[in-house]
Amino acid sequence: MSDLLTPSQTVGPFLSLGLTWPAGYQVVPEGSPGAIRITGTVTDGAGEPVTDALVETWQADADGRFDHPDDPRGASGSGFAGFGRCATDEDGSFRIVTVKPGALGDGQAPHVDVSVFARGLLDRVVTRIYFPDEEAANAADPLLSSLPPERAATLVAKDVGEDGLRFDIRLRGAGETVFLVV
Repeated sequence: MSDLLTPSQTVGPFLSLGLTWPAGYQVVPEGSPGAIRITGTVTDGAGEPVTDALVETWQADADGRFDHPDDPRGASGSGFAGFGRCATDEDGSFRIVTVKPGALGDGQAPHVDVSVFARGLLDRVVTRIYFPDEEAANAADPLLSSLPPERAATLVAKDVGEDGLRFDIRLRGAGETVFLVV
């Protein structure tokens, strides 16, 4: 038996082999009533784009309900899956077309849950996208209000006019996005 360590390996980048699908970025079809576009870039600690990441979103419907039996109020019956998945492109960019979720009724501001899978990560990282037009709800949100303002700002998307919202994800380094322990 040897005392030498076995070299470590990262997971992937094999995400595109089966975890993506062409319309996965469409939680709702573009042009649907209330549809919004969220775009962003995933970058590493050096600020370089991560070209082989997978961004996954999950959210409530516009009424703040989930069509899932685990919703404490019971499944909404809306048929809204609330799930999206988009691989980053050669610029590290992603996009999701969805609707703004309603408040959940438990003090949390409207938000979209986000998981990021990428090379060098042995497990996904989880964060949230909050909405810039929800100042009062964001100020009262238990997560956002527990963070210093400069850290909370990494969780609030930016309004970019007709192009929708922008939410960049920095995996490490200065301006690192806040990630949650789940």
